[in-house]
Amino acid sequence: MGVDGHKTMRPRRSSNVRRPWVRLFLTSFLPYLLTSSVAAQQRPLRTPDAEILPAGTFEAQVGFDFLQDVDFPTSGLTGDLTSVAVFRTRTAVGKMVELQMEGAIHQFLSVKQQVAGPIPVTLTGPNSTRDWGDFTFYTKVRLLSESERRPAVAFRFGYQMPNSNQARGIGLNTMNLFAEMIFQKHIRKLNLFGSAGLAILQAPTATFTQNDVLTYGIAFSYPVHRRVTVLGEVAGRYSSRDITPALVGTESLSHARFGVQIDAGGMVWDVAGIKGLTSRDAKSGFTFGLSKRMNIFDYSKVK
Repeated sequence: MGVDGHKTMRPRRSSNVRRPWVRLFLTSFLPYLLTSSVAAQQRPLRTPDAEILPAGTFEAQVGFDFLQDVDFPTSGLTGDLTSVAVFRTRTAVGKMVELQMEGAIHQFLSVKQQVAGPIPVTLTGPNSTRDWGDFTFYTKVRLLSESERRPAVAFRFGYQMPNSNQARGIGLNTMNLFAEMIFQKHIRKLNLFGSAGLAILQAPTATFTQNDVLTYGIAFSYPVHRRVTVLGEVAGRYSSRDITPALVGTESLSHARFGVQIDAGGMVWDVAGIKGLTSRDAKSGFTFGLSKRMNIFDYSKVK
């Protein structure tokens, strides 16, 4: 109360003082949400490119896959596979090194046919089964930058963890190693890139057994508009060995993808059709998803 008996009005606090979290959000997080996406995203392709993200950049990719008539020889299951939250992350820890992680959070198989397989299967539902996907970690190192006369060259190696449960009939629950060389060349607006390497695959049905297979991929991307890019690939693995009962699950696989990327709303949206090229691959399918890049630290300030 004032000296004259009237209430003394307190001065209003400014909104910036009363809600400091608003200012913190606007100055710290909003710029990440408003930054426009950068070209040369990998989704929806599986073939890696030789480019390294700008230092201090993090990229998150997430999508949805549907594959029709997929065979799982180790479990004897055949059906339509739906993969939800198929993710890939890329983090540039320097100007020449990039860390990657990929996998699927949830996979659901609608079983059309079941025959005897080398691994006993316990379905999780009537004519269906579900499981995690196996997660893979990669390190990519740029060896040569692209010039007028030579392509960009990078080397990538990785390790696949045994996250899945082989009793569910979808995953193999094996530990695998990968190493590959990556090449990339721009011819005007056309971006050509490909990879060739070796995968050491643990045999899921035999102890102390592995199959060394060749991995490959050849892909392209071409911008038809400032915000629209068409792209495609043929990729897979090749086993030179006959697939005996001990090597079931390590056979040759190959697929083709063709799709489009659209840069809109600060993210890159993508969709692609998928066609299996071997008898073990999915008959057909599609994938769609989105990608987002953001700067997580200023590399120039790192000592």
